[in-house]
Parts: sequence; structure tokens; C-alpha cells
Amino acid sequence: MPLPDFDLQHLRGAALLDNPLLNKGSAFSEEERDHYALGGLLPPHIDSIEDQVVRAYAAFKEADSDLHQHIYLRQLQDTNEVLFYRLLLDHTEEMLPIVYTPTVGTACERFSRIYRRPRGLFISYRHRGKIRKIIANRPIKDIDVIVVSDGERILGLGDQGAGGMGIPIGKLSLYTLIGGIHPAKTLPIILDVGTNNQERLKDPLYLGWHHERISGQDYYDFVDEFVEAVYLEMPRVLLQWEDFATQHARPLLEKYRNQYLTFNDDVQGTAAVALGAVLGALNATGQQLKDQSIVFLGAGSAGIGVADYLRTAMVKQGLTDKEALSRFHIVDKEGLLHDQRTDLHSEQKAYAQPYQRVAHWPHTMSGKIGLGDVIKEVSASILIGLSTVPGAFTEEMIRMMAAKVDRPIIFPLSNPNCCAEAAAEDLVLWTEGRALLATGSPFDPVAYEGKLIPITQCNNIYIFPAVGLALVAGGATRITDTMLVAAAEVLGSLSPAIQDPKLPLLPRLGDARDVSLKIALAVAVQAIADGVAPIMEKEALEAAIKSAQWMPHYEALPL
Repeated sequence: MPLPDFDLQHLRGAALLDNPLLNKGSAFSEEERDHYALGGLLPPHIDSIEDQVVRAYAAFKEADSDLHQHIYLRQLQDTNEVLFYRLLLDHTEEMLPIVYTPTVGTACERFSRIYRRPRGLFISYRHRGKIRKIIANRPIKDIDVIVVSDGERILGLGDQGAGGMGIPIGKLSLYTLIGGIHPAKTLPIILDVGTNNQERLKDPLYLGWHHERISGQDYYDFVDEFVEAVYLEMPRVLLQWEDFATQHARPLLEKYRNQYLTFNDDVQGTAAVALGAVLGALNATGQQLKDQSIVFLGAGSAGIGVADYLRTAMVKQGLTDKEALSRFHIVDKEGLLHDQRTDLHSEQKAYAQPYQRVAHWPHTMSGKIGLGDVIKEVSASILIGLSTVPGAFTEEMIRMMAAKVDRPIIFPLSNPNCCAEAAAEDLVLWTEGRALLATGSPFDPVAYEGKLIPITQCNNIYIFPAVGLALVAGGATRITDTMLVAAAEVLGSLSPAIQDPKLPLLPRLGDARDVSLKIALAVAVQAIADGVAPIMEKEALEAAIKSAQWMPHYEALPL
């Protein structure tokens, strides 16, 4: 059925063709062309959507770079959303790296140069005092999912200001493609509080607010007004925070998570998919998480978030929280986190090792305990990178780890590829093909001793679309960590490596839509168990989830 927000009595002719949610292009029937004053506005041949997909795919392939392919897909999205999603559905694995990471990072850097058509809401600091009025301007009123960013920490590329809008747009396209959230029910938002990126500020074509980034209490007051306005306008909407800087990501999450239906994908989504991949690796090798020695490089919001979920899973396996904490050693640019350091924030302090226990370990000239020494001292079996420091996992470190562990689990998760802690090819070589690998951005399969080793992409796409689908179908009012751990456990149980250790740790991205249904059910069931969703029988819940999953096909317009 056409959306109730559209007045089809008056949306006719060129105006109908200009609406990407209703436009069918060459697929409008003769009757629709006649009824909606489209005669002569389209070529005479009537296509099926299958014909259109063939034509669109050919045009996509003619684009001569990843960025140009991204631009083409965004133009298609802004012209005909049904065709856009059908094309992505038919070519998911090929197009995901183009529509989202890693290519979306380049698109954010080039945002002001490749801008074509408005999408979503740009809420500037200059709008303070009237943010609710701005939100009321949204073209469609009934929204299920918002993704919001302030553009300060875009992937591993840093402050992109208003150019960060590419991330909410791309993220929401994945909610629709994988989770089946109707595209009309999504709203991307950028909070433009300025930028400290001097290249952007000096660029006369920069489309954002030409002002240094607002900080401190002024920043938090602005976000407060935004959140209040969102929930006054849309009381049941899911608000996902995306690519906020470390110093803001967790404080904002903790402030609002118990008041509203909200979560941070960088903290919680990354944590859930990383846990799922680790569980998949351990399931494939017959090991348990509680027996592992885990080393992290990166103590930001993402790194601590992953550690929190691994720790929660360890406790579920029978460890005390204190025992679980002793299995973690986290390193940042100042070295190992320990209790004699005075620069740690509250979340990091939980993982600070007693200095008395590590005082005899090797220290650098500046008094730091470095990553290589930590790996050696604790005989690390799992190494996870969320530091955005390229090449931080050196050959010496990895060979030392592989000498002590038969199947080391190594996850360089920083995005994009240029920020990964190590290249997949090097990790395969340095571990003689024994490592269980997952990366943040896609890497090509690696040839080793006459075989191609597939590299798992530890992509949040396995988690957040399923969470969105579960919330829309199940009516949850909050998102708990146990809901996301439940998602990770299902994901880990679906690892192809369980059947064949040579296969990837996570399902094919082309299967992500089917995986999403299974994860959504687990999340919705856990929401009921946690008391944050209305009670529903499992069979009814499963039916509601399947019914809520939108498919990209053309609806017949009323005549």
C-alpha cells in the first residue's frame, strides 16, 4: 500500500516521478501512466523491475572507481528507492563495500564536492532553541529508526563535520537492506556543531557550519535539546548514535539509554558482532571463552565496549567478574592500562591491571608497558585491535603469539582498511595460515600454499539491522546489553567455521538478511525476558518479525 503521508490525489506527473519512494520509472503501468498524468514523461516501453535491475547493474559497472560507483548508487537511491534496494539485494556482497564501508569514508571526505540532493535533517548549532521545529520539518512523520552523528569520529578518518551525513544515510540503507525496515520509516540526521578539521573550514565549498566545534556544557545542552525534541515528536522511535568521539559516545549512551529506546552502534553493535565472531572461532576449535587470554590494542569506546561484552559472556560461562577481568589486558597509546596510571576514565579503570602484578614486566624508556611485551607476558590467545593505528600488529608480535597458540584469534577491527592494525595477507603469512581472522573492513581472500583463505569481515551489519527489526516488530521500549549478547550468541552459533574450520567465522554477507531474521527473534525474546517488551508467544513473535520485514517490490498505485 502507498504510504499514508503521501496525498496521491495531488502527487501526479513530474512530482510523482520526483518522489523516490513512489517513483517506478519505466515500470509504471499503462493504467498508472494515464491516471497519474505520466503520459509522455517516460519512454514508451514498460519494464519489469528485473529489467530495471539489469540496466542499473550495467550502469553501476560502467562507473570507473569505487567512489563513482557510490555516487551512482546514491543517485539511484534518491531517484527510485525500490529499485535501489532491489539492486542491492541482488548484488549484496559486491555492493556493500561500495554503499557503506570502506567507500563511504571517502564519500564523507568528499561530501561537499559530490553533494547532489538533500536527504535527512541537518541540525546546526545555530538551530538551538528551535530544534523541535526543525525536526517537525521532516518530510515523513511516522519514523521507526533514526541514525544520528555529529561527524566528529567518522570511521578512522576523524572529524568530517557535516560531511559525516554520509554515515547515517549509509547506515540506514543497511537497516532496510538487511533488516527490512521500510525506507520511508528511516531518518538520517547530522548534528552540525562545527568542525575542527582545518581543511574543511578553509574550503569555500564546505556545506557545513564554518565554525570550530562546540564543546563542553554547550555541546551537551545542544544534544539534550535534540533528544528531547526527538522524543516529543516521535515517542517510540529508535535513536542510534553513530561515530561520536570517544569522550562523548559513552557518556551520551549512559545518559539516555535508560530513558529512551536508544543505543550506540560503535560501542554496543561493534561489541556484539566481535563477540559473535570470537564465539564462532571458539566454537570452530572446540574451546571456551572463559579459558582465553585476551589482549586489546585500543581503549576507546569501541575497545572497552567489546571488552565489556566478552566479559559478560565469560561470566555467563561461570567465571566471577573478578576472574573475567583478570583475562583482559588492554593497551592504548600510553601502554598497558594499570592502576598506577592517572589518565584513565571510569570505564577504562575497570580493566586496569594491579601494577604490583605487572611491575616486573619490561618497560620502555618512558615507563610504558608496550603491546609486544604484553602479548608475550600473558601468552595471548586472542588479539583485538580497535586503535586505528596502521601496522600496529608487527611481524615479531604475531609470530611470537603464533609460537604459543595453535590457532590464534586475531581481529584487526579498525576501519577503513588503511587504518587496520595489520593486513590480512601478512597475518596469514606470519601465522603460517593458522590464524582465525576477522577484520573491520573487507579484505580479499588470501592465497596461501595453493589455497584461498577467506577473510571474515567483522561487520556490524549482522547486528544492528536485526536489532532494529526486533524492536519494530516486538515493541521493546529499551535496549539492554543482554539483548545484544543474545544477538552475538546466535551469530556465533551460525559460524560456517563450525562445519569446516577453513570457512569464514561469520555467515556470508549475502546471507545477512536471513541471518537477521534469526537474530531478531533472539533479541525480541530476550527483550521480553528482560521486561522491556510486551509479552508475546514465540510463534506470534516470529510471525510479527517476518511480517515487518519489507521487501523491495513495486506496489500498484490506486486508480
